[in-house]
Amino acid sequence: MAPIPIARLACFERPFTYTGVDYFGPILVNVGRHKEKRWGVLFTCLTLRAVHLEVAYKLDVSSCIMCLKNFMALRGTPREIFSDNGTNFKATEKLVKEELVKIDFDQIAVHYEAIKWRFNPPAAPHMGGAWERLLRTVKSFLKTICPSSNFNDETFRSALMEAEFIINSRPLTFVSLDTSDDEALTPNHLLLGSKAGYKPVSGNVADLRLRWHQTQSFADRFWKRWVKQYTPTLTRRSKWFTKRPPVGIGDIVIVVGDNLPRNL
Repeated sequence: MAPIPIARLACFERPFTYTGVDYFGPILVNVGRHKEKRWGVLFTCLTLRAVHLEVAYKLDVSSCIMCLKNFMALRGTPREIFSDNGTNFKATEKLVKEELVKIDFDQIAVHYEAIKWRFNPPAAPHMGGAWERLLRTVKSFLKTICPSSNFNDETFRSALMEAEFIINSRPLTFVSLDTSDDEALTPNHLLLGSKAGYKPVSGNVADLRLRWHQTQSFADRFWKRWVKQYTPTLTRRSKWFTKRPPVGIGDIVIVVGDNLPRNL
């Protein structure tokens, strides 16, 4: 098995420093008496495994840039973006390089210049497994929230925000049955401060004066637990433990043709 990419092991970095992005849909929403297509845009932190969801009204470059701007306004500017070879992604990356966005967004263009866009090899969807699996999770939540998919623009965006919160509350590490142990790490621990985002306020005045010490050390404690408890699950080799001889003359094999239909 190949070694884990650097983007998956970038501890002590700001969330969404290394980001994977992909579209899913279309999903029909009610607009007046007719239906229109909407697409979901998933941004995932490759290190923290957190997600951020946006709504795209079209598949063109303008909509892609606006979704990227909305993401950057809330989560900051990523250092590297990973995606497939979609035409909207290729065109957006080209506009970023040519700095055409400076025509309307002079100050924002400075942030775009620092982004390095990496594309997966063509016809290799398995290279984007980090976000393809999360896309399936988002679709499952949307189907659970509204099985009939009878959304309008407002309810569709609300459903995406609900799915985002639930996914970011999922445990990354082992869930202990002992109540004395620390609760399992979740992406929300670094994004919101706790699994559910609730941060109790201490009634001790002396303690409040030292809260900034606790705030500074919280991220360090999170990343130390992340390194000790989460990274071993990434480096584990789940396949190919035993040595197997190479294919030889007389072995029975299955030949798969690239141009054959599915299931043949």
